[in-house]
Amino acid sequence: AAASPAPILLRAARGEQVERPPVWLMRQAGRYMAEFREYSNKYPFRHRSETPEIAIELSLQPWRAFKPDGVIMFSDILTPLPAMGVEFDVVKGKGPVIGTPVRTMADVKALKPLDDPDASLPFVREILSTLRKEIDGQSTVLGFVGSPWTLCAYSMEGKSDRHLIRTKQIMTQDPETLHAYLNHLTEALGVYVCHQIDCGAQVVQIFDSWAHHLSPSQFLEFSHPYNERVIAIVKAKYPSTPLIFHANGGVGKLEALAQSSADVIGLDWNTSMVEARAVLGPDRVLQGNMDPMYLFADKQRIYKEVENNVKDAGKKNLILNVGHGVAQGTPEESVGHFCDAARASVYAKETVGA
Repeated sequence: AAASPAPILLRAARGEQVERPPVWLMRQAGRYMAEFREYSNKYPFRHRSETPEIAIELSLQPWRAFKPDGVIMFSDILTPLPAMGVEFDVVKGKGPVIGTPVRTMADVKALKPLDDPDASLPFVREILSTLRKEIDGQSTVLGFVGSPWTLCAYSMEGKSDRHLIRTKQIMTQDPETLHAYLNHLTEALGVYVCHQIDCGAQVVQIFDSWAHHLSPSQFLEFSHPYNERVIAIVKAKYPSTPLIFHANGGVGKLEALAQSSADVIGLDWNTSMVEARAVLGPDRVLQGNMDPMYLFADKQRIYKEVENNVKDAGKKNLILNVGHGVAQGTPEESVGHFCDAARASVYAKETVGA
């Protein structure tokens, strides 16, 4: 029998022309789903993300409910940090907290390399390989990591902070330590992305969740070169696996994002899709970027916003997504409408294969 074609999101991420925009949502596995809350009310975060059978179940819940074209593993951007010697905990109502921040050169030198993820993060292989088996080619299995900058800032600050006062002080007063830590994280994340691909991820997204804390020039110094190095490490080993780079706070940094060698650029909802398409060019695959608050609107409005998004992207080279994670309290049926609207957005024939 002929091999079945690759799933639509994987084909789109490779830059192939597809019949409609594939769709998935950041935080599609989340507290807005009643069946997710049955687990989140009972088990702490790290128990859920590091226990394979629970993480697999949480990853599959939105797939069973809405059939998105991407199934992302339930995990966290901070997950690889303990393997390097940086412990974290997720405190309900406060988010992740790092009890011993990394702030000096001595702290950086004390870190461990991430050289054997199967030993230090043993749950990852079981989660991703099982998802590949369960999904069985009907959707694309996505892995993800945080960017070097975002993980660096999180573990220097020790928690989420509006101003990143500690990290920005290190940036101006002791940039050598900042760059040394970024280098350490970059090598580790290169290994971690390759590991996720080896375990079954077909596409991997790099989340620069804290890019909004950087000015465009700071982004070019403290984020972009390290993201590029992660991508280069991965491409040397897995040249045909597409990588998505999503900058939360990419608005005002489109010229910098144009320099990214990622296969797909993810846009937040503050960014004009029309402007992004103009700056990044017709052939770049873009991902995004509907404001997730529209998921609180009625079905008609959701369909209209999806239509606008697809039109603004030029009716090709788009992976439809929200421009930020799905918010707690979002009606479940709205996520279904969003996925249905993408499936209904069939491109006119002349754009396919053009």
